[in-house]
Amino acid sequence: MGRHVGFERLHNFRDLGGYRSADGRTVRWRTVYRADSLGKLAGDDWERFLGLGIGTVIDLRYPWEIEAKGQVPEAERFRYVNLSIEHRPYDQAEIDPDLDPWRYLADRFAEVTEDGADEIRQVIEEVAQAPGPVVFHCTSGKDRTGLIGAFVLTLLGVERADVLTDFALTELATERLAADWRAANPGRVMKWPSYGRAPSVVMELVFADLEARYGSVEGYLGERAGLSQRTVERLRSRLLTADCR
Repeated sequence: MGRHVGFERLHNFRDLGGYRSADGRTVRWRTVYRADSLGKLAGDDWERFLGLGIGTVIDLRYPWEIEAKGQVPEAERFRYVNLSIEHRPYDQAEIDPDLDPWRYLADRFAEVTEDGADEIRQVIEEVAQAPGPVVFHCTSGKDRTGLIGAFVLTLLGVERADVLTDFALTELATERLAADWRAANPGRVMKWPSYGRAPSVVMELVFADLEARYGSVEGYLGERAGLSQRTVERLRSRLLTADCR
C-alpha cells in the first residue's frame, strides 16, 4: 500500500500506517495522515481529500499563517483544531549558510518542545480521541508536522530507525517545496541552500537532546508535556492493529 498520497498542489501528504510496533502490531493504514498546508486544496485535489474520509483536521500553524495562506476548505465540515506548537517564528530561507544547518534546526525544535509542550500534548490527545481518520499539518509538512509524526510513532512503539526514516521522507518533496517558495517570493534570494530538507540527522539530534534532559522521548511527553498514560493507551488501542493490511 502506498505511503504517499498523490495530489497536484500538495507535495508532502503521507499515511503513517504500516509501521510495525515493538509488540508485533501494525499502525493502521488510512487512519492517521501528515501533510503540508491543506489551504492549497482545490479542484480534483479537494475531491481526492474528501475521499479519504478524514473527520479531524489539526492545523499546527500560527494564526497569522492561516490568515495569509488559508485553512482547509469548508472547515466546518470537520473537527478543525488550530494548535500552534511553534511560538518563536524564524525564516528558514534566511538561515546563515555558514552555520551547521542540522544543529540549527535541532535547536529550533528544542524551542518548540519547550514552548509548545501544552499544544503538543493537545495534538496527541486529538489524534488519540478522533473517531475516524485524522490529519495534522503545517505549511510544508516538514518540521512541526515531522515532530508530531515522530512523537506519535514513538508512542506507538515503532522502531527508532523507522521513525527517522519516516521523518526523512520529506526529502522526496524538497525540490517542489523550494519551487513553491521561489514562486511565492519572486523578489527574494534564498540564502540557505538546504531549504526544504529534512534529513534524519535532525530528528536524531532532537531525540538525543530530549533523552539527555528527560531520559527518553516518552519521558519528555509525560513530564514536560503532561501526556497521560491513559491517552497513550487510547492512542495505541485506536491506531495499532494485528492486521497489517
